[in-house]
This record gives sequence, structure tokens and C-alpha cells, in this order.
Amino acid sequence: MTACRTPKLLALVLAGAALAGALSACAPLVVGGAAAGAVLVATDRRTTGIIVEDERIELRASSAMREAFGDRAHVNVSSYNRQVLLTGEVPDEASKQRAEQLAARVENVRGVVNELGVLGITTLQQRSNDVLLTGKVRASFVDASDLQANAFRVVTERGTVYLMGRVTQREADRATQIARTVSGVQRVVRAFEYVGEDELRRAQAPRPAASATR
Repeated sequence: MTACRTPKLLALVLAGAALAGALSACAPLVVGGAAAGAVLVATDRRTTGIIVEDERIELRASSAMREAFGDRAHVNVSSYNRQVLLTGEVPDEASKQRAEQLAARVENVRGVVNELGVLGITTLQQRSNDVLLTGKVRASFVDASDLQANAFRVVTERGTVYLMGRVTQREADRATQIARTVSGVQRVVRAFEYVGEDELRRAQAPRPAASATR
């Protein structure tokens, strides 16, 4: 019984770690982190090099946002396979466009999905609720026997859940269906990179061991 609950417990623990980061005034809001990466990197559909590059992109873009807007905006940067998702709040349309330009200029970024809202900055309580909602969606993915939970990146802003990842159309539809049923989710936005079933099977096929030479 305990073993069956372990994956879901892990997802909730990771959500708690993210919440701790959100409550810290010195750290940006990051869903997941080094500990999560060490545990789950083996099943990530990105290469190790791309995972590291995504982390660099997030750090550089987040730094650019802080320099440009200070405390006048709340901008979250999420990168998956070098595609950047911007969520949060900015004071005006010009700031929204400026944020997109800054993200696009970061080295190795290949696309930007701009979901910034032109409205007031959310409260700490609202952000904490979003982090917990992310944990609930992740746990639901872990519980789904027909999904590889670690194929998905989940970002939540003001009750809207954004889904990222390299997935098939079937996986995208199934994950969207599950996320919509989670209590508290107001809307689901898909920012996927789609792959074919055959391409996915080839990518996941074990590589033959190299023969020893003498």
C-alpha cells in the first residue's frame, strides 16, 4: 500500500518545496528544482544538454526581467526544449511586448509563448495557491497509468494551468482532460511540442550496447 502511494507523495513533496521557494522573498518562484531533476531526469524526454540549457535560459531571462521591471511586474519564465513560456502580470501592453522581446533575445531561445496578463500583481497567497494547484495536477498525472508524468511541465498562474512538454496528440488530450478535472483549475492552456507515436517509440527504444574491442 505504501509503495503505491510513493509517486503521488513525491509529487506533493516537490510541490511543497516549490511553495517554500515561493514564500521566500529572496528566491524566484520555481516549480521543481535540482532535487526534482536528480530524481526524474532519467525519464525526461529532453537530452541532458537541453535540460541544462533550459535552466540557463530561465536564469538569464528572469534576470533580464528583474533588471527591466523591478517590482513593477511579476514575470515567471519557464523554458522547455528552449521554448519559453511567460506568465504573470505586467502593468501595461508595452511592458508585455518588452518582456517578450527580452526573452526572445536570450541565447538559444527558439520561441516565446507570451501569456502575461496586463493587470495588478498577484498576492503571495494567490501564488501559494497556484503552486499547490500545480502539485495537485502533477499528482493526478502520476496517478494516471496511461501517462508518463515526467513528460509534462506544469505551470499555474491565477488558476490557469499551462502544460508544456514533448508529447503525442493522445498524451496532450489525456493530460488536458485530467488537468481540467482537478479542483481549483479554471482553465488549461496547452503549449506543447507535438511528436508522432512512431517518433516517440524510436526515441524511447533502448540503444544496443557497444561491443568491446581489443
